[in-house]
Amino acid sequence: MNKISLLLITGILLICCRKKTIQNMKEKSRGFIAENAMVVSAREEASKIGLDIMKQGGNAFDAMIATDLALLVSYPVAGNIGGGGFMVFRMADGTSGALDYREMAPILATKNMYLDQEGKVMSEKSKTGALAIGVPGTIAGLFEIHNKFGTISIEKLIQPAINLANAGIVITLAQANRLNQHKASFRNVNQRQILYDKQWRAGDIIKNPSLAKTLERIKTEGRDGFYKGKTADFIVNKVQNLGGIITKEDLENYNVKWRDPIIFNYNGHKIISMPPPSSGGICLAQILKTIEPYNIGQYKHNSKKYIQLMVEAERRSYADRSYFLGDPDFVDISKDSLTSIKYLSKRMKSFNWDKATKSSDLSRGSFLGHESDETTHYSIVDCEGNSVSVTTTLNGAYGSKVFVDKGGFFLNNEMDDFSVKPGTPNMFGLIGAEANSIAAKKRMLSSMTPTIIETNGQLKMVLGSPGGSTIITTVLQNILNVLDYNMTMEESVSKPRFHHQWLPDNIKFETSFDTTVFSSLKKLGYKVDNSDFLVIGKTDAILVLPDGRLEGGADPRGDDKAEGF
Repeated sequence: MNKISLLLITGILLICCRKKTIQNMKEKSRGFIAENAMVVSAREEASKIGLDIMKQGGNAFDAMIATDLALLVSYPVAGNIGGGGFMVFRMADGTSGALDYREMAPILATKNMYLDQEGKVMSEKSKTGALAIGVPGTIAGLFEIHNKFGTISIEKLIQPAINLANAGIVITLAQANRLNQHKASFRNVNQRQILYDKQWRAGDIIKNPSLAKTLERIKTEGRDGFYKGKTADFIVNKVQNLGGIITKEDLENYNVKWRDPIIFNYNGHKIISMPPPSSGGICLAQILKTIEPYNIGQYKHNSKKYIQLMVEAERRSYADRSYFLGDPDFVDISKDSLTSIKYLSKRMKSFNWDKATKSSDLSRGSFLGHESDETTHYSIVDCEGNSVSVTTTLNGAYGSKVFVDKGGFFLNNEMDDFSVKPGTPNMFGLIGAEANSIAAKKRMLSSMTPTIIETNGQLKMVLGSPGGSTIITTVLQNILNVLDYNMTMEESVSKPRFHHQWLPDNIKFETSFDTTVFSSLKKLGYKVDNSDFLVIGKTDAILVLPDGRLEGGADPRGDDKAEGF
């Protein structure tokens, strides 16, 4: 072998080694990888239970039911049967849809029920205690999904949660801290000691036999095992004894709603998201369509111009949210007008790169024609390519704090998501108007944004987040991270985030955010707040890789976990 040949071979080997090294580096930066199916949720137990259902031959919808009930047991701060939620789905053939099992106002609810004789807001009444509770929708939602898409018996889907409740869950450090934080309010609201009312430490085990019995009744009696009979009696007696207004008639008459999802294109990608009474899909469409002409990918990620463009688009969208959006069964919502390019371009005419827009100078647009930080989200893709994106909630942490002792579960405080008094902010600082005022049997406006993305007719991404009013901006940033900045799913969910919602007029930053950009933003007139906003959202997402494998993005801000096979 001559010297030239030897150098050539050595060069080729070095190039191959370098490519392999780069490839390995890329693989290391990715999240959990699976070949066939995946569940990403807030708790390892729930993800494993959902995955096991798919290993038994179940589809994404079967796995959804099992995962949801497992979160009820293992993640009581937000997992629930005493609350509600939204699901967006996409079948392997591209068919999509959305299910609304959001809570409803009780029959006895009235527009001014949280105002005193002088018309002042009694804010705690809508946030804590029995009067804050909306009629739960979760069990009705799960049975509706099973009736339409289920392939495994409901008994087999419920049993793992029963087993988990009887065996007990191991408390994590984060859970122990959260439970201890709310210990006093548990006792104050319930006027007695409850299961969760003790000093917890990481590693402690919580068993919930009362919840196991509730799930047994639901397994045997179907949805009537919750909305009628013993469980309904437990709910109504507890609520009314504490001064609430939910009746047996409320429970018996609860109904879910199939909705047409919000579907739009962004830079060649098809976005499928939740319609009203969630504001998520419309706000997401408004913001992405607003920034699309600016080619945001040309700006460095989380740089001054990136943040500025996002904030100005968010500011305008949240202003519109406050005025136009509510329950579509009660108010007319001009979806097409709100998301039209003509309208959005008009809204951005006042945008100036050299100066921040003041929210006080910006009202809703004109045209013709809080969720809580303690929401939880999970994403699922099955072996056939069917996918579900689900966000479910009690609203605040442990909801109203009302605990149905004989049933073993908490009830929501979703009534605070209404405009208790138009123009007055709720617990997350969101301002509402008449469109979201309280009325009997009405669904309250939400920020939940379960979303699915497809590219060139193929499934691309499934994602969503908890975080109250920050849900929309959390989902938004993760979409941009992957589509415009080519991040892996794990890189995306791990990046520091920021949020703006029109009012209050400040940009909230996670404390991990690079502070070097703050001075340049302040010079333009932006108000920066990174004082105590430790966490913005907790994204659980799945990315379909070019070779068809699945990458899970389990947000490191929580105990979240991706499981797959």
